[in-house]
Amino acid sequence: MEELRPSALFGEHVAAGATMTPFAGWNMPLRYTSDREEHRAVRESVGKFDLSHMGQVEVEGPQAGAVLDYSLCTKPSTMPAGRARYSMMLAPDGGIIDDLIVYRLEEARYLVVPNGANRITVVEELTRRGREWCAKNEASESHSIVDRTLERALIAVQGPESLEAVVALLGPEDAERVAALGYYRALEAKVDGVPAMIARTGYTGETGYEIMLPASAAPDVWRKIEAKACGLASRDTLRLEAGMPLYGNELGRDVTPADAGAARLPADHEFVGGAALAERKPTWDLYALVGEGRRAARAGNTAMSEGREVGKVTSGALSPTLGYPIALARLEPGIVEGAVLDVDVRGTLQPMRVTSLPFYKRPR
Repeated sequence: MEELRPSALFGEHVAAGATMTPFAGWNMPLRYTSDREEHRAVRESVGKFDLSHMGQVEVEGPQAGAVLDYSLCTKPSTMPAGRARYSMMLAPDGGIIDDLIVYRLEEARYLVVPNGANRITVVEELTRRGREWCAKNEASESHSIVDRTLERALIAVQGPESLEAVVALLGPEDAERVAALGYYRALEAKVDGVPAMIARTGYTGETGYEIMLPASAAPDVWRKIEAKACGLASRDTLRLEAGMPLYGNELGRDVTPADAGAARLPADHEFVGGAALAERKPTWDLYALVGEGRRAARAGNTAMSEGREVGKVTSGALSPTLGYPIALARLEPGIVEGAVLDVDVRGTLQPMRVTSLPFYKRPR
C-alpha cells in the first residue's frame, strides 16, 4: 500500500478531530463536523480548506510563455502579469491529461497549479514538451520547470466574508491591494509577515481567495484565519453546485474538451493534441440535470431517453443549498434544455430535467 503524504497542516487537522481520508496520495481532511454545516458556512459566511495536495510548479525564463503555449490548449503567453487562466493539458490524441490553472506572476515567470493526482505527470510532460519545443524551434533551453509542491502549502478561504478573513492577516498596503483584486487575478504579498501569493480564485462558486505560501509557515497562518475549517466532502458539493468539473469524473484521458462541455477552451495555436482535436468529432457533451424529491443520482448512474441509454451521470448530490437533486452527466450531443430524462437511481427510474449551468451562482 502506498504511504500517504501528510500536508503541512496535518497536525492541525488531527488536533481539530477531522476525519482523514486518502486523496491523490495525500492524507487529507474529509470533514471536521458535518458536510452540510461546512457547506453552509461557505455559502453564508466563510470557510477555509487545506488544498496543499494541489501542485505548485514554477515555469520561468525567456521561453516560459512559449513552452506553456505549446504544452497547454490555451495561450498563457497572452495574459498580462497578475492574471490567471483555467487551462487543460491534452494528450496527443486530444484526451485530457489534466485541468489546471496558470498564473502569470511576471513577464517570464509563471505558476502552474495542477491536480494533486496528476502533478507528477504534468511536471514530466511540461519538461518533455519544453525540450520538444526547443528542438522544433532549433533553440537552446532558456527556461526552467521546478516542482515546488512539497515545500509549499495552499490554503483556500472561500465565502462571502472571505475578504475580511484574508485582509485581517495583511498589512494596510497589501490589504488595500487584495481588496481591489479582480476575479482570476493574483498578486504577491506578505501574509502574517510571510511572503505568499494570493489569488482570487476558488472551486466553490463563491467569492474566495487561495493563499500559496511556504509549508513551514502554513500552520500559524491556518490558525489565524478566522473561518470554519472545511473538508473535501463539502468542497465537492460546493463545486458541483457551481457546475465545476472534477478530474476523474467529468474529465479524463478518454474525453476531449468538447466531450466535457469545454469546446471553446482551446485557443487557435499550435499545441500538443491540437491536431487531433481538429480531426476528432465530439462523442459526448456535458449536461446539467435537476430532479425532485430527495433521492440523488450518483456517478455511474445511467441516463435514458424514451427507453434508450444516452449517457451516464458523472457527479450527483442532493444540493445542500437548493434542496433538490442536481447532477452533471456525460450524454449524447444535441439534447435540448428542458428535456426530461429517466435516470436509474439504485434501480428506480427517476425523472431529471436538463437545465443550464451553474446550478448556483453568486454575483461577483
